[in-house]
Amino acid sequence: MDELMPLTPVDESWQTALCVVAHPDDLEFGAAAAVARWTAQGKRVVYCMVTSGEAGIDGMHPDQCRTVREAEQIESGRIVGVDEVIFLGEPDGIVEATVALRSRIARVVREVRPDIVITNNFRETWGGRNLNQADHIAVGAASVDAVRDAGNRWIFSDQLVDGLEPWGGVREVWAAGSPQATYAVDTTDTFDAGVASLEAHRAYIDGLGWEDWDAEEFLAGGARQAGSRLGVRYATAFEVFPMGWGE
Repeated sequence: MDELMPLTPVDESWQTALCVVAHPDDLEFGAAAAVARWTAQGKRVVYCMVTSGEAGIDGMHPDQCRTVREAEQIESGRIVGVDEVIFLGEPDGIVEATVALRSRIARVVREVRPDIVITNNFRETWGGRNLNQADHIAVGAASVDAVRDAGNRWIFSDQLVDGLEPWGGVREVWAAGSPQATYAVDTTDTFDAGVASLEAHRAYIDGLGWEDWDAEEFLAGGARQAGSRLGVRYATAFEVFPMGWGE
């Protein structure tokens, strides 16, 4: 895709979004500033982490790492106005896009009843030769399928007890950071909140050995590029998948 191609503003006429990603920190590497924009508008945003990122720090045992990373994610969400964070507890690093995972995500969709579902880029690469991580690909693919599953009464029908009903109200699934993104949202005013949200993952960043790494500088690179294509200073780009027929 021509990187100079203009981006179209996303449709923000929604009230509830569910963000489904593989790990704590996935949303903070680009999308958290957009979340801060939406919560400031009074929208409800719910986070769902498929894993707890327990395999993400080489020098920390997964049992300890799980607790640390969940706490960092809760704080990171708080910074951008999110106070609902769900952890599914799937094993970090070996997530597969199975029917069982679709079922777990579909249940969350039915419980939250979002208008929009947001996930991470689940293309094979980030637009160059750098391969995407396997969990990202699996969770994104499973999320798209689970959204459609959630609206079908006869799929995972065992969930429909105690008042839980099918939910077919998801308009679109948005994949943040996709190399095939054609939409974006202006994050100029909330960029700093996005940086602070990423910096809240201190143990993870330190565990990677990124001693001189600058979160603001890192995020500004992608946000500035997306912003130039949207006609603003900073933006977050999304690939948009309509959930209707014939679109």
